[in-house]
Amino acid sequence: MSRYRPSGKAAAPYITPEGRDRLMSELRHLHDRLRPEVTRALAEAAAEGDRSENAEYIYRKKQLREIDRRIRYLVKRLEVVKAVDQKPADTSRVFFGAWVELENVDNGDIERYRLVGADEIDIDRGWISVDSPMARALLRRQVGDEVEVSRPKGNACYEVMQVSYDPFEPL
Repeated sequence: MSRYRPSGKAAAPYITPEGRDRLMSELRHLHDRLRPEVTRALAEAAAEGDRSENAEYIYRKKQLREIDRRIRYLVKRLEVVKAVDQKPADTSRVFFGAWVELENVDNGDIERYRLVGADEIDIDRGWISVDSPMARALLRRQVGDEVEVSRPKGNACYEVMQVSYDPFEPL
């Protein structure tokens, strides 16, 4: 039996300018600060002698590999992503970068989401991936539209209450 697994659907290559800046900042931090510190500590650990039983040396090698892996990922990802820094022509509809306020038709709960790129997801802030089932259901909708979303807990019906491309005031 083969271990081959087909790759999942690729994430949308979009990102907000703030998200791109965060990724670039992380890359600079890893490359300019953290990697030199770990390299210096690795050299000191290597100078202590027998490397096969040197826990500090083994730990620092592993840490350096993880940093290099993240740097490679960020470099490749930043080559692919496209920062969307303009509002769409029709700001009454939901597109990438939109803030959306929804009312759950069943219980009247109000929920707010922002559609962002896969690298920017933050559930605590209400930032969901544009590739998520909720976001896919919301795309191209406008105020007053009802949206049915298939969730693990079961289907839910929402009404779009507000669409904005500027942040909402906190609840």
